[in-house]
Amino acid sequence: MIRINENYLKLQASYLFFEIANRVAAFQKDHPDKEIIKLGIGDVTKALPKACIEAFHGAVDEMAENNTFRGYGPSQGYQFLREKIAAEDFQARGAEISSDEIFVSDGAKCDTGNIQEIFDTNINVAIPDPVYPVYLDTNVMAGRTGEFNNGRYKKIVYMDSTRENGFIPEPPNESVDLIYLCFPNNPTGVTITRDLLQTWVNFAHEKKALILYDAAYEAFIRDNSLPKSIYEVNGAREVAIEFRSFSKTAGFTGTRCSYTVIPKTCMAYDGNGDKHSLHSLWNRRHSTKFNGVPYPVQRAAEAVYSEKGKAQVKELIDYYLNNAALVRQKLAALGFECVGGENSPYIWLEGKMNSWKFFDLLLTQAGVVCTPGEGFGKCGEGFIRISAFNSYENIQKAMYKIKKALTD
Repeated sequence: MIRINENYLKLQASYLFFEIANRVAAFQKDHPDKEIIKLGIGDVTKALPKACIEAFHGAVDEMAENNTFRGYGPSQGYQFLREKIAAEDFQARGAEISSDEIFVSDGAKCDTGNIQEIFDTNINVAIPDPVYPVYLDTNVMAGRTGEFNNGRYKKIVYMDSTRENGFIPEPPNESVDLIYLCFPNNPTGVTITRDLLQTWVNFAHEKKALILYDAAYEAFIRDNSLPKSIYEVNGAREVAIEFRSFSKTAGFTGTRCSYTVIPKTCMAYDGNGDKHSLHSLWNRRHSTKFNGVPYPVQRAAEAVYSEKGKAQVKELIDYYLNNAALVRQKLAALGFECVGGENSPYIWLEGKMNSWKFFDLLLTQAGVVCTPGEGFGKCGEGFIRISAFNSYENIQKAMYKIKKALTD
């Protein structure tokens, strides 16, 4: 008889954002006239930069002519985009990354979820708490986590991110093989200094571990003293894989384009202790299971690096950071302690009550959707995440409604 992967039965309830969508839909059904302002899921609201649209149109026109039409492209991405990424995102910041160490894909979510396929199921995995749910759930599906008990999986090494440590986890005392890090962090919005990141790279070298570094929100970093890439840190090429996205950078959430960087010097070990190239393993997996991002999308992504594109992307990011600053200001005035919102589009707010209860309160009383911290892990209980991805006018309106709901 056909059997299921029983690890899926260990997943807790539904995916966080699916649960949020269901609660919002149920409330809207019962209150069809109630205005809802969504500051929960991290989906952008501003249109694509004009430079990207122009490149998109040009590439679509090319697809309409036999002599410029393109069919299957290279699975790793077109060289014109990979060269721009290597030069602009890494080499310009002193990071030694070449174009052939870059894999273009249709989303950082996909890559951070799929990358675990190239690792043994018996490795020890360290994951921050709170954290983006995909890191944990994909390891549950793979069978690395053991049973769920009292809010946590038995075999996962949880790295608590709390107010006491500035929401930046410390290297664990336990032996670990695979480490997930995300900065600027989702959900807390905090950033990491170069010195602290160096500590993690040194730890990975010492333990022969690998860091999976999610830098999807690096474009929001305005503090030049902060690293945008883990490869700005000495020794990272040997122990880190980095994930990047055009979704939040240039509004590609509905267009789908991202990339993963795996240096050729990044190694892992087999059962005999022999080294193997993770670049080669991922290239094999990527080529087998992925047929490439569409040519027009990659041309649009390339336009991000043009002079016009850079200016337009900066304008987009500045807009959302201005939203985040307003959220921080208004919440602080209400007496809430929060982090993030600086060098990040997310504000992490201590709600002074159960996080799902606070979620329901804001939804029903203010018509504002946030993300309950409990959905990001045990350490997220009592917190909520508010996203700056909306119009400035809606942010103003949401802050007014929250104030009214909490003070009337």
